[in-house]
Amino acid sequence: MKKLAIFDFDGTLFNSVDDVVKCLNEALTIYGFPTLTREEYIGKLGGDIDEIVSLVLKDNDTSEYHEPFKYTYLKIYYGDEKENTLPFPCSYEVLKTLQSKDVLLAINSNRFTDSLEFFVDKFFGDIDFVLIEGHNYDTPTKPSPAGINKIIEKAGVSKEDAIYIGDSSTDILTAKNAGIDCIIVKWGYGNEKDLENDYVLDAIEDACEILNYF
Repeated sequence: MKKLAIFDFDGTLFNSVDDVVKCLNEALTIYGFPTLTREEYIGKLGGDIDEIVSLVLKDNDTSEYHEPFKYTYLKIYYGDEKENTLPFPCSYEVLKTLQSKDVLLAINSNRFTDSLEFFVDKFFGDIDFVLIEGHNYDTPTKPSPAGINKIIEKAGVSKEDAIYIGDSSTDILTAKNAGIDCIIVKWGYGNEKDLENDYVLDAIEDACEILNYF
């Protein structure tokens, strides 16, 4: 049985895409660029902020627009109430149960660390995470295994005792690069191809299925 559960954030623990879509479209409108639908955004999210901006701007991703657009979006996002960003059903209950079983918990995401900490404090205030490792400009982002390796080192467990829980191809590749097992959730922002990836240990429909590995 595993001793350390490392969770992705967006699409795994939290349903966050609608606030991201709203704020990105507001930024696109400010610059006079065409907005995108929710479905169009789904395939563009998962990387770090610079990767997302490049995919959203497409042909307009130039030195003239990249940094100003990123700044505008972040200003809008951090100023937004983000009332649509909420934990997926049973996320809290699963974390609470794992914690009661003395399972070590961590988060590894390409979202900025301060943003992760904001939502964790708001919704998971009594959950004790070993480490919340988000996007920091001085460390590589997923699918680099740097975040997972840092978490495993701090947790003091072997890679065989750790498992990564995510929802997309980025998460699968991150786990593979780190050399740890991976579970993919079906309620997130991945696609059918991700669910069928040979590296995936299991693709689950119910968050409570996570408990089977601990």
